[in-house]
Formats: sequence, C-alpha cells, structure tokens
Amino acid sequence: MNMRNVAVRLEGSESERRLEAVGRGVLRYGLAGTLLLVGGLKFAEYEAENIQPMVSTSPLFSWIHRRMGLRKTARFIGITEIVMGTLIAARPLSPRASALGSLGATVMFLTTLSFLRTMPGVLQEDHGFPALSLEGQFLAKDGVLLGAAILIAGESLRAAQGQHSR
Repeated sequence: MNMRNVAVRLEGSESERRLEAVGRGVLRYGLAGTLLLVGGLKFAEYEAENIQPMVSTSPLFSWIHRRMGLRKTARFIGITEIVMGTLIAARPLSPRASALGSLGATVMFLTTLSFLRTMPGVLQEDHGFPALSLEGQFLAKDGVLLGAAILIAGESLRAAQGQHSR
C-alpha cells in the first residue's frame, strides 16, 4: 500500500467519523425533540382521548388510568416524556443525565410496544399477517425509537465514563 492509498484511506475514515457523528446528533436531538413535542401534546384534551384505548387496556397502565383518570394519566405520561427528552438533550452538559434519559426512554418504548399485544384492534386479522391497524402502525414506529434510545444510552454512558476517568 503506497502513501497515497494510506492518505485516501485515512481521509475516508475521517469522513465516516463525521457522518457517524452527524447521524448520532440527528438521532439524539430527533429523539429528544419527539419526546418533548409528544409529551407536550399530552396536555391537550384530544391527545388524552387518543391514548385512552392504549392506557385503559394495558396491564401496566390500566390501574393508573382507573386511579388517576384519563387527564391526569395523560399529563403524567407527558411529564415523563418531557423529562426524558430534556435529559437526552442535556448530553453536552451532562452525558450521565443523557444516559439516564435514554435508559428511561428505553423503558418507556418497551412499555408502549407492549400495547401491540394488549390493545384490541391493533391487528386486522381479516387482512392476514402482518396487517396492522392505524393504531398498530402508530405503535410499531416505537421499535425505531427504542433502538435510538438504546444507542444514545450507550453513547452517553461511554462519554460519561470518559469524563469520569479524566
């Protein structure tokens, strides 16, 4: 391998690193922004009504829904989403906070994905597999958000370890 090939290889590696860094930033702040926006919407009456079929049929949420009522349950979920989004976005100030927010979002998305099993009407059985209803399609995207939360948690934990070892 001559020097020109080595230089081209190193240049490609730098471009790849930059592209990866941009991707991580888009993923982190896209995840944080989505959580902040969706969390804020939980304070609107129509959004509380939209989540009612999910929270009322979930073993994890139905008891909260019965005890607190729909509006307070929606606000509780909204506050949780806003806190997770804020912590994730805090990465430049505190990688540990970002890791905590990302791990919390991981649990949150695992919970919302469980609605695929507990909410009636998610599958449209008369159309064959995997025919998802509009609600099922809405929930399925949380698989991507789950992956983003896990990836950002790992990256933030690695950055926090780097800060701690200095």
